[in-house]
Amino acid sequence: MKKIIVSIIALAAFTVSCDDFIEKEERGTQTLENYFQTAQECENYTNELTRRLLITNDWYTLLAPRLVSETATDDAWMGNTGQDSGAFRPCAQYLVTPDNMGAMNSIYTAHFYTIQSANIGLEKMALSPISDSQKNQYMGESLFARAYCYYELVNLFGGVPLYTKSLGTGDLNLQRSSAADVYAQIEADLKDAAAKLESAPVARNGRINKWAAYALLARVTLFQEKWADAKLYSNKVITEGPFQLESDFLNIWNVNNHNGVESILEAQSSSVQDKNLGSMLPTFSGARGEDKKNFPSNDAADVIDGWGWCMPTSDLENAYLSENDVIRRRSTITKWGEAAYGDEVLNPTHKFSLNDNKSGRICRKYYIPIATRRALDKKDGHLPLNVPLIRLAEMYLTRAEANYHTGGDALADINIIRARVQLTPKTGISGPTLLKQIYKERRLELAFEGLRLFDIRREKDPTTGRPVIESLMGPNGTFVQYNLNSTDPYETTNTRESQDKGINFSPAKNLLWPIPQLEIDLSGGLITQNPGY
Repeated sequence: MKKIIVSIIALAAFTVSCDDFIEKEERGTQTLENYFQTAQECENYTNELTRRLLITNDWYTLLAPRLVSETATDDAWMGNTGQDSGAFRPCAQYLVTPDNMGAMNSIYTAHFYTIQSANIGLEKMALSPISDSQKNQYMGESLFARAYCYYELVNLFGGVPLYTKSLGTGDLNLQRSSAADVYAQIEADLKDAAAKLESAPVARNGRINKWAAYALLARVTLFQEKWADAKLYSNKVITEGPFQLESDFLNIWNVNNHNGVESILEAQSSSVQDKNLGSMLPTFSGARGEDKKNFPSNDAADVIDGWGWCMPTSDLENAYLSENDVIRRRSTITKWGEAAYGDEVLNPTHKFSLNDNKSGRICRKYYIPIATRRALDKKDGHLPLNVPLIRLAEMYLTRAEANYHTGGDALADINIIRARVQLTPKTGISGPTLLKQIYKERRLELAFEGLRLFDIRREKDPTTGRPVIESLMGPNGTFVQYNLNSTDPYETTNTRESQDKGINFSPAKNLLWPIPQLEIDLSGGLITQNPGY
C-alpha cells in the first residue's frame, strides 16, 4: 500500500478548511459556515488562538523547544543527566540535522497550525454580524497571534512559507519567503493589531492589547536594526503605556503577583484543582531529586518532583558576580545548598540530586515557593506560575540599544534598570564598551525569558562586526574555552553532559536551525533548506 504522509500545512488546511469537502446539508451542527455569528463565538475562537500561542500547560508543544533554545546558549545546560536527552541534545550541542531536530520540530508544526487558524478566523470575523468594536478587538488579537508565530519562526528558521489567507488542499505550493518579507508581514500585522485594539480595555489579564503589539514592534524592529523605529515603539510603551517597573525584581515571577505592574503580556496559569490549568514550566525545569528530608519540615508536601531540564551555567552566574549583582543573581539562580531567594525560612538550603544535575544550579525564576506547594493537593499540571513574555524592562533596554545607534542617551536607560536592583550607575563609558554593557544588561535582566539565543545571533560584536554567538561558541569560543578550563565543583564533576558545550557550533550554518526535512520532502523540493544543512 502506498504510504501517504500529510505535511504540516496540508494537515492544517485539511482539518480546518471546508472548501474541498463534499457539500451536504448540516442541521444542528456547527461548521465554519455557521460559526462566528456571535461575539461569544468570536471570543472563544480568539481565546483558543491565544492559548495555542502560549500553551503553558503542555510541556512538549511549545515549552520544550523554547527551553531547548535556552540550552543552545551560554546561559543554560541541558541539565538533566539522568534521562534521555534526545529532545534537547541536537540543538543544545549543535549536532542538529534536518532529520534529527529533537523538540524543535514541534514549534514549527504548532505555529503553522496557529497561523492557518488565525487566517481562517480573520476571514470569518471580517464578515461576522457583530459590532465593529467587537470585530476590531478579536481581529486585533488574532493578528497579534499570527505575528508572534512568525516572529518566532523567522528567528528560529529564517524565511519560511508566508501566507495570510486560509489554505485549501489545492493551495499547497508555497515556497519560502525571504526573512525580510516575513518581518514586513509581522510589522504590518502588529501595526494593524495596535490600530484595531486602540479602544480595547488594557486591564484584561492574559488578553492581548495594543501595548503588546507596540512592544513586539519594538522588539522586531530592534532585531532588524531599524534603530529609529525600535526607539519610537519602545519609547511609546515606556512613556504612554500604563506600566511601571516592579520595585522588587523578585516580584516579576512571583506566584502571588500575576500580571504585575511591569507585565505587558504573560501566559496565564491557575492552581484550580479540578482543572489542569497550571504551568508545566516549574515541573519541566524544577529541581530533580528533591527529598523531604532536605526541608526543615521533613514533609512530603514541600516536595515538587521536577524534571531538571534547562539548568543555569556557572558562566551566567559569573556574569552576575562580575557586576556584584546580588539581587538579579539570586532571583535567577539558586545554587545547591543555598537558600531559595525570598523563601529563606522554609527552604534555607535548597538541595536536590547532584547526580542528575549538571551544574548544581536551578533557575529561581521558575521556582514555586514552599507555602504555595503546601496549599496544593495536586501539583503536576496545577502550578500557578505565570510566564512573562514581554515586560517593561525589555523596553528600556531596547531603547538603550536604539539610543546607542542613534546618538541618544543609552546610559540613562541601563542605569534605570540597574537602579532597580541597587547597582551603582555606569558613567563615563561610550563606544564599544557601552554597547557591550547594553548587551550584558540584557543578559542579566532577561535571562531565561526566551531572548538569549535570538540576542546572541543578532547582536554584533563591536570588535569584529560578527554575531556575538560566533565569539562564544565553536572550538575557540570564549564560552567553550571557559568550560574546558573550568574548575567549577559541580559542572566538572558531572560529565554525563559533555563539558565541551558549544564546541560543534559552526557559523556557516548554526545561525539558524534547519527546516524539518519532512517539509522539504513533502513540498517536492519547493521548500529549500538553510545553508550548511
